[in-house]
Amino acid sequence: MIEVKDLSKRYGENVALDGVGFTAGENTVIGFLGPNGAGKSTTMNIITGYLSASSGSVRIGDYDTLDQPNEAKKLIGYLPEIPPLYPDMTVKEYLNFVYELKKVTLPRKKHLREICALVRITDVAGRLIGNLSKGYRQRVGLAQALVGNPPVLILDEPTVGLDPKQIIEVRDLIKSLGRDHTVILSSHILPEVQAVADRILIVNRGHLVADGTPFELEHSMSGERHVTARIEGAPQEVERALSGMQGVRRVRNFGEKEPGAYEYEIDAKEDADLRRPLFSLAAKRNWPILSMRSSELSLEDVFLRLTGSAYLRDDALPAVNGKKGGEKQ
Repeated sequence: MIEVKDLSKRYGENVALDGVGFTAGENTVIGFLGPNGAGKSTTMNIITGYLSASSGSVRIGDYDTLDQPNEAKKLIGYLPEIPPLYPDMTVKEYLNFVYELKKVTLPRKKHLREICALVRITDVAGRLIGNLSKGYRQRVGLAQALVGNPPVLILDEPTVGLDPKQIIEVRDLIKSLGRDHTVILSSHILPEVQAVADRILIVNRGHLVADGTPFELEHSMSGERHVTARIEGAPQEVERALSGMQGVRRVRNFGEKEPGAYEYEIDAKEDADLRRPLFSLAAKRNWPILSMRSSELSLEDVFLRLTGSAYLRDDALPAVNGKKGGEKQ
């Protein structure tokens, strides 16, 4: 649905983007992460046609955004960080205005009614936008992006300023939208991205430094993997059974941590995931697992490593999906 190829953007001697490339298929949610100044907004603005690229290309469906900008833009719904609202209009007036601006051909009343119900603004449809709370204004901004039912949605910080309850509601909405749309979501709230994204892109200093599922990113940078488990059972039997599990390199017993429960560090061989086999073994032997944690990094750890000073050099970046960080896609 979206193909970004060798995208670069320069402002004089300053390089905002350098050879960024990725593809996004239909019915997927992509989290777009990066520190301030990394090139996220520049990339999103080029995809939407708001900015032109110095080099490279963007295709939305069958259309090149440079050669066929109007056709490409019809396929995109865009929510910028600051929603483009008119405070002197009512919600209903504003959505009708957007409907006409986009030259939508869907049945007007039914279409706008469905959008209002989807983003939960039906109860404020007759109120002035300027009198709405920040949360409701954000929802109206999301509603305007959905007018015309575009197959691609680009959402820049869609939950900024919302309270925890509203954040959960918008998060659930984005996840449901991903069933029928291609969604690119930019956010500084890493748990939010991890909760909704099928795939994550991380940019730093104009380079795409990582591209993969949350599990792939966490796994690719965790180095030697191990599971630490607190298991209740006879320690010699437990240790012997753990050592016999397929994919186990070594087992260390850290001693009794609770009455009858011992803590074990179980090192895995390369690419072995021990969590499910360990659970099955303990259940079969009737050994309660009181706690279990993996050595894998969190998304926040991955983000900090990829955008920290030790990871700014191309040759220092780890390979993700067979590519080195900073390598042109």
